[in-house]
Amino acid sequence: MDGVSSKRPRAQEVVVETPGSQSSLHRANLERVVRAVRLAGSLTQAEIARTTGLSAATVSNIVRELKEGGTVEVTPTSAGGRRARSVSLSGDAGIVIGVDFGHTHLRVAIGNLAHQVLAEESEPLDVDASSTQGFDRAEQLVSRLIEATGVDRSKIAGVGLGVPGPIDVESGTLGSTAILPGWTGTKPAEELRERLGVPVHVDNDANLGALGEMVWGSGRGVRDLAYIKVASGVGAGLVINGKIYRGPGGTAGEIGHITLDESGPVCRCGNRGCLETFAAARYVLPLLQSSHGTDLTMEGVVRLARDGDPGCRRVIADVGRHIGSGVANLCNLLNPSRVVLGGDLAEAGELVLGPIRESVGRYAIPSAARQLSVLPGALGGRAEVLGALALALSEMGDSTLLDGTAVGALQAATPAFT
Repeated sequence: MDGVSSKRPRAQEVVVETPGSQSSLHRANLERVVRAVRLAGSLTQAEIARTTGLSAATVSNIVRELKEGGTVEVTPTSAGGRRARSVSLSGDAGIVIGVDFGHTHLRVAIGNLAHQVLAEESEPLDVDASSTQGFDRAEQLVSRLIEATGVDRSKIAGVGLGVPGPIDVESGTLGSTAILPGWTGTKPAEELRERLGVPVHVDNDANLGALGEMVWGSGRGVRDLAYIKVASGVGAGLVINGKIYRGPGGTAGEIGHITLDESGPVCRCGNRGCLETFAAARYVLPLLQSSHGTDLTMEGVVRLARDGDPGCRRVIADVGRHIGSGVANLCNLLNPSRVVLGGDLAEAGELVLGPIRESVGRYAIPSAARQLSVLPGALGGRAEVLGALALALSEMGDSTLLDGTAVGALQAATPAFT
């Protein structure tokens, strides 16, 4: 053909990546490793291999590529008495924000993708404040922490948001809540997304407490657990096979409305004798007001009980036995391997944990009771805001991490094998 080759230069070849190509498989393996590290915070290469199912050689090559691209950092460590290398996402790869609205507080935290908390602050919140006032405060606190840490807003990968009430899975609407009554019917994630201009993921506070304890606290290494939060209400965050279980309507874990006594006090849900009416602060504190005054808080009850006050000790033991009845029902239905107690009540230690175990031993199926460990939360009041960070970390995509680094540039410039 006039001495001109009909074959175009390789540099001009049009590459079509097919699902079965080596480049797409390599990309999938990269994302698998990044996801494992992102969710765990840090893993040794051996742990990455076990988590992803990839061979040790493949993991070693991928970690080297991710390190050269600036996506991960590798530091020397030890595992089982042997030298190892710990892999975590680069500290400057991005940041996430956690926002937790509670009964009496607003708490915000900023963390990086290596699971390091960069800043955290809490301030009082009037429970009667409107949702607009609450989100105004949250926006101001987020901006203040961003400014204090000097992080670039363009690095925000997402926000996790916790609220003390049920969230409709499909609409994102906050259901009826007696804790923030003026917020019922609002869409918290949408409201905060419009203010901050970044993706926002919302969940109830018990689920976030479970996430926080699973990633940073007493639930580490466990794939099936229940986080019980006892405060103004009683709720449970359920983790099944390593994932939060919300149910089709988002109301799974309402352990506070298990009926203990059909002739008991009327609950805010309309039924009688719910667990909440025997364990939540609003029902427990009046039992002690005649002897201890009207300014008593659950935190104060716990403190007095630890100091030996007989009335407070009795009330806490009774609450523990009631909670144990609810936990026994959970054991019979779901057979979790661990229950983590959160909220102020967890600070009572064995004063409340002992009675919980006693009721579980009495009412749960023996095989389920034997497999269960009951522990206090390790994070205290921080569990929910750290869970909000974990939610943001779990919901973000891995492609953006790869596409924004030298790894993405390298892959884009490398022709696919066909």
